[in-house]
Amino acid sequence: MKKHNYNIKVEWTGNEGSGTKNYKTYNRNHSILGEGKYSQIHGSSDPSFLGDKTRYNPEDLFLSSISSCHMLWYLHLCSVHNIIVTSYVDNATGIMEENTDGSGKFTSVTLHPNITITNSKHVPKAIELHTEANTMCFIANSCNFKIKHDCNISVENAL
Repeated sequence: MKKHNYNIKVEWTGNEGSGTKNYKTYNRNHSILGEGKYSQIHGSSDPSFLGDKTRYNPEDLFLSSISSCHMLWYLHLCSVHNIIVTSYVDNATGIMEENTDGSGKFTSVTLHPNITITNSKHVPKAIELHTEANTMCFIANSCNFKIKHDCNISVENAL
């Protein structure tokens, strides 16, 4: 089996002088940077956990990982099946349930891709390829729940 290794640097940038003296006094801000990447992602925790609502939180990044992995597989599969995609926008949604002890987990993710293709005869196959993309997606295969899909396919004239 072929193995791939990934490295990412997460650096807490929220020490405002007293460290983690107590739960409410420290800032949740951090940066995420991959070696050789051009820019960093500015993260925090969800505002429900005293984070900065203007920054990405781990739950946002988890959901975006599922959505982008699915999209990349879907586009690959469309190209292999000669389906020309000219636009792909996903408004993914997820539900995380928090337990009384503060732990929690995602219980549901639904992808809502709006896709434009150039040939109406490919619509059935374009819809079908979401199942195959889900089967191939590395991130979806790492989840302990099924990723759902609610796709919308539009057709435009070929360029």
